Amino acid sequence: MSLPRFSHVTYEQYLIMRQHSDERLEYIDGVVYMTPSPSIQHQLVSSNLHTIFGSYLKGKTCKVFAAPTDIELVSETCSERKLVIPDLSIICDQTGFTDTKYVGVPTLIVEILNPSNQAYDLVTKFNLYMEYGVKEYWIVNPMKQAVTVYVLNEDRLYEQADIKVSVGTVQSVCFPGLFVHLEEIFH
Repeated sequence: MSLPRFSHVTYEQYLIMRQHSDERLEYIDGVVYMTPSPSIQHQLVSSNLHTIFGSYLKGKTCKVFAAPTDIELVSETCSERKLVIPDLSIICDQTGFTDTKYVGVPTLIVEILNPSNQAYDLVTKFNLYMEYGVKEYWIVNPMKQAVTVYVLNEDRLYEQADIKVSVGTVQSVCFPGLFVHLEEIFH
């Protein structure tokens, strides 16, 4: 379960904690969250999507990254530093890379739900990604074999662009031509 591990922590304290831990730790609003080890089903879905995204992006400037890739979200309108480890990210602005993380905002983020951390991805990260301007957010639910796609509108709010359960094809809004058949994700 992604539960708050520590609260009222500065970003500098968080970085020190990360150096002394083997756990996947995320930092949002002064709270350190521990992300559990993913299930086999979670890893299968992640691997399938990574392969599909990678094939689509071959030869393009955008690249796909799988967890554990650190993303330090930055925005002109948000001053606090936040560090997340999305399951998958498509990053088009290559200028934000350092040796250890990406500093900026990915164009597309995918989070794959686990039974123990659904609220974290559905509420906390949903609002965070919307606030920081992630243009497209996919929530993948392996338990229901469903994918929900949210797209940032001109008011900087997420609108549901697509939802598929069990069968069908999910289409990216930000990446025309990126179609994903549900059977390729969950099997």
